[in-house]
Amino acid sequence: MNFSAGYLIENTIGKKRKLILITTIIINLSILGLFKYYGFFIESLAELLFTLGIERDLPFLEIILPVGISFFTFQGISYIVDVYRGKIRGNYALLDVMLYISFFPQLVAGPIVRAAHFMPQLQVKPDPQNILAAMGILLILWGIFKKAIIANYLSVDLVDPVFFDPTRYGSVDLLLACYGYAIQIYCDFSAYSDIAIGVAALLGYHFPKNFDQPYRAASLQEFWHRWHISLSTWLRDYLYIPLGGSQHGTFKTYRNIFITMLLGGLWHGAAWHFLFWGTFHGIALIIERFVGGLWKLRKHLKIVRYFMIFLVFHFICFMWIFFRAENFGLAMDFMTAFGNWQTPTTLASPFIITMILLGISIHFTPPQTLSKMEMLFNRQSVIVQGLFIGFVIVAIEAFSTDDIAPFIYFQF
Repeated sequence: MNFSAGYLIENTIGKKRKLILITTIIINLSILGLFKYYGFFIESLAELLFTLGIERDLPFLEIILPVGISFFTFQGISYIVDVYRGKIRGNYALLDVMLYISFFPQLVAGPIVRAAHFMPQLQVKPDPQNILAAMGILLILWGIFKKAIIANYLSVDLVDPVFFDPTRYGSVDLLLACYGYAIQIYCDFSAYSDIAIGVAALLGYHFPKNFDQPYRAASLQEFWHRWHISLSTWLRDYLYIPLGGSQHGTFKTYRNIFITMLLGGLWHGAAWHFLFWGTFHGIALIIERFVGGLWKLRKHLKIVRYFMIFLVFHFICFMWIFFRAENFGLAMDFMTAFGNWQTPTTLASPFIITMILLGISIHFTPPQTLSKMEMLFNRQSVIVQGLFIGFVIVAIEAFSTDDIAPFIYFQF
């Protein structure tokens, strides 16, 4: 469908091009809506009718969610929009378009790759002598370490038990679980992105960075420039800017921010706690823009910037509670249980605290650390490189937990 739409847009002039674009976007989103949100809306409608005392038999369906539907839907939309905007031609072969939309490294959990970024790479045969093998291997190893060691231990030993029943735990354990999930979701999701980018590099393709030390952000706007960059920039370029961006006055700017974050929350899942998460982020971004003059001080006073980093990090942690909870009620139970100061701490082991601190420290290492490691790795002989890779894999296998925690973003 997207291939055909791109071909038609490329070979059509006038207003019909826009009609084809809008129709194809609606079909893409309708398919996504049916598979991902049908159950949520039917259940919400059933609850509403029950509340009003007018219950009806509704068509409940057990719909199986196709793997990666959220990500490949966005990539399909990216393809037709980029053709419409003239960033790429719509004359690519069907096989190339299918490869772009179903490219396996990032299909399940991103990063979302733009058609204008990926499609031109298909026109050039990868040069085996110019493969970024060292960077690809280091990214894969780094991703495996973050997932298998930091994220998995925090998930199994701290986050999952607390969020399963927060009322059983005291305030310290709840606070640690809040910090722990912030680190877990970063290490988990950035790990998948690193592995996907690394695998693509080994195949001769370049993917853009998806995370850039997000917890060192001194504002929410900066956080979203550093967190899940492929999604936040996709929402900016394909939703926020088409709505008008910040070009049509203050009120419409605030409206566009709110709509973008609301739909960003809904994209993560068909549930009220995701809607709340997106809505509250939208409101916070509006407030931040409204008092934006105060944020300018952080550029001139380091102490102010450090304070803002502290403040933004704790706001993000607070919002992660609603993101992680299975439902809105459980999130409220978590908030209420913060008053359990008398309940003894049971999960605050030195190892767990070390994992949290290690996850935080990642955000404050020099930005060029990985590039310097790549240069050092490249200077070694093949034998030394092989021994290093083998040692890291064996060490991770030896120290990783036996319990398996699935990648968080597989559910989206």
